Amino acid sequence: MNPLSEEPRIERPPGFAFRERRKGILRRESEWDLHCEEVALPSLAKKYGTPLYVYSAATITERFAAFESAFRRIPHTVCYSVKANSNLHILRLLARQGSGFDVVSGGELERVLVADRRAAKRVVFSGVGKSKEELAAALKAGILLFNIESESELWMLAECAARYRKSAAIALRVNPDVPAETHPYISTGLRKHKFGVPVHAARELYAKASGARQLRVTGVSVHIGSQITDVAPFAQAVERVADLIGELRADGHEIDFVDIGGGLGIDYQQRALNFQDCVRAYASAVTNPLRALKVHLLLEPGRAIVGPSGVLLTRVVYRKENDGKRFLVVDSAMNDLIRPSLYGAHHEIVPVVSPAKARTVGREREQEIVDVVGPVCESGDFFARDRQMPRVEEGELLAILDAGAYGMSLASNYNSRPKPAEILVRGKSAKVIRRRERVDEMYAAELSAAD
Repeated sequence: MNPLSEEPRIERPPGFAFRERRKGILRRESEWDLHCEEVALPSLAKKYGTPLYVYSAATITERFAAFESAFRRIPHTVCYSVKANSNLHILRLLARQGSGFDVVSGGELERVLVADRRAAKRVVFSGVGKSKEELAAALKAGILLFNIESESELWMLAECAARYRKSAAIALRVNPDVPAETHPYISTGLRKHKFGVPVHAARELYAKASGARQLRVTGVSVHIGSQITDVAPFAQAVERVADLIGELRADGHEIDFVDIGGGLGIDYQQRALNFQDCVRAYASAVTNPLRALKVHLLLEPGRAIVGPSGVLLTRVVYRKENDGKRFLVVDSAMNDLIRPSLYGAHHEIVPVVSPAKARTVGREREQEIVDVVGPVCESGDFFARDRQMPRVEEGELLAILDAGAYGMSLASNYNSRPKPAEILVRGKSAKVIRRRERVDEMYAAELSAAD
């Protein structure tokens, strides 16, 4: 049997599972509520409203630990990719696990420093367009490594380092021209993309960098894209990096770090794949070409750690039918979770309260084909199209699964909609880690601007 032909798994342990709740005078009837760890999601929606992001701390720590275990045989630092989800409380949670951080802006760097200033020594600064001000802030913070993406950036960093009398450890991000089977918007490893420098031009640029007194050539960096579920492109990219390291060492450079980027994807339909097995396969693919080189490995997972840790709770506002086409209009929208609209991304959507058991949820309800859409005035405002789902009525709660990555971090105020609240659950405890935005907060900066 092809495991990908099986029905999607609707639970995401250890974070999300259905638990039975007895009801009625004699408690002979039961419903099944979706829980985040030990907290029932209907209770969170009742207390904090919807739309609402809910995250499981246990899922985040477990998945981080999976990376630590898979790479334990090689010196390494897991540098969580802040862009996936930059909430301060999640950054603090990961910092306590010993995580490093991959940042791509001065704002992300500041978030890391607010979460744990000591983590600066485990920060890698990536990104193709770092400004002079951002470079200066990173130099002052004393970060671990700058991933340089152009010759112009190299000289800008050298100038900043000289001005502040700092020494900057650098790696060049090389573009290995390796294709990755992913959405074209999140593929980054081909020559046509804006990222990095061509691998064949790297030696010349390393030679120039070594002549700058303020710069310390210490690594090589590569990143080929995001949401990649086949490990073969990672192995191919690292093999090319390993060949380059041999050439650079022969040229006299001391290469201590190899940054292999992030990009390991998740199965948004959660079929038969085991996450620990996926991480072990990934580790084997990328470490085999490096074992003889005695380097310290830097890796930058983001989605793989936080994606399944979060759900977006939303309530059905209206049922609607147009000439036989059925719609569920919910109170969340593309401004809260843009991935389906932006990438055509798939997220499983399940009723939060079900009369059926967890592993058969939905089978005892009438099934229907619906579009799940939001209230924003765009035809692209949808979470699912022509999706077979259990019938739900107006006022019921839905959970949009695997929304922990690139949900809130891509959220906006489009249509002047306030951003949702965020909740972090640890066992029986639920903590607000971002309160719901008020409408007046959206226009406060406009009122305070000078006429």
